[in-house]
Amino acid sequence: MYNILTLNKIAAIGTSRFDTAKYNITDDCATPDAIMVRSAKMHDMEFAPNLLAIARAGAGVNNIPVEDCTEKGIVVFNTPGANANAVKELAICGLLLASRKIPEAINWAQTLKGNGEEVGKMVEKGKSNFAGCEIMGKTLGLIGLGAIGGKLANVAISLGMNVIGYDPFLSVTAALNLKPQVKVTNNINDIYAESDYISLHLPYNKDTKDTINKDTLALCKDGVRLLNFARGELVNAADIVEAVNSGKVARYVVDFPGDEVLGVDNIVAIPHLGASSEESEDNCAVMAADELMEYIENGNIVNSVNLPNLSMAKTGDAKICIIHRNVEGLLTKVTACAADGGINIENMESKSRKDYAYTVLDVLGNADAIVDAIKAVENVIAVRVIK
Repeated sequence: MYNILTLNKIAAIGTSRFDTAKYNITDDCATPDAIMVRSAKMHDMEFAPNLLAIARAGAGVNNIPVEDCTEKGIVVFNTPGANANAVKELAICGLLLASRKIPEAINWAQTLKGNGEEVGKMVEKGKSNFAGCEIMGKTLGLIGLGAIGGKLANVAISLGMNVIGYDPFLSVTAALNLKPQVKVTNNINDIYAESDYISLHLPYNKDTKDTINKDTLALCKDGVRLLNFARGELVNAADIVEAVNSGKVARYVVDFPGDEVLGVDNIVAIPHLGASSEESEDNCAVMAADELMEYIENGNIVNSVNLPNLSMAKTGDAKICIIHRNVEGLLTKVTACAADGGINIENMESKSRKDYAYTVLDVLGNADAIVDAIKAVENVIAVRVIK
């Protein structure tokens, strides 16, 4: 029986995919075999030695200590694309919120309560305070053309916008899914120079922190409108507040509000609603559950953020799954362990991801007999046998 710990409420359509004869789903377990999480902070958690994997029901994994997990042989999964449509739809809303003072107008309208027949006249008199602009004919610049950015690019074309995108990691599949009218540039400065609207759709890491700052904002058109449905830390908070107050940025719509941006005129702060749709939560839960089951039961890795994806069928007696550092000569030592133990390797596959690698041996014979020998090989982190 495997224990699956849920740190947040996970949609039942996902947790119900686990066979109750094999899995126990719980929100209280000190030694889980796997964890399902959404936004709970995990950096201060102590992980039990038996923890095999963590599945994030969402795309970003900033709440998970990924590097520490890798060192401990814990596979971290995310669910890319599962919430892409939900975020895309909110980003469309963000385009309009950046153009029209809709939140302010709605709040003002509520203050007219109690004025009876005068409300209509008051509306007509006051509505000019909330005039805005249209998005048709304007240029939208997208930093990131992945699952979300690509979808938004195509919708913006249909809405009559000009679209320019930048993505140094643009995949062939993502490129083929873009409408031909989308202009792709290899120079991010083109986004700043040409765009009336800029929307961020890139991951947050040490290299992308403060992508939008006083220097990049200086390259933008005066009155540019900025959308951030990716991560709050991509935008320097002090610099964006200063830019909004000066008018350099006409509106900033952010789905990751921090204290600095709250209460600032022309900053629309949304409480992280990007993936908060019933469909998105269901999609993420289903994908996360399937990833965990595939890894636990078959040793196959799909959608990992810290180890290479690798899938291989079992044709022999067992699969020996090895997480190790990506160093020269290690596989020779591992196969020597098999030979010394009288184990025949029917098939073997190994893939690396930066400094780490994942190797699977499909073997005939008593795989358990050579586990200790493989674990003793220098730079091997974790070994598991699946029969």
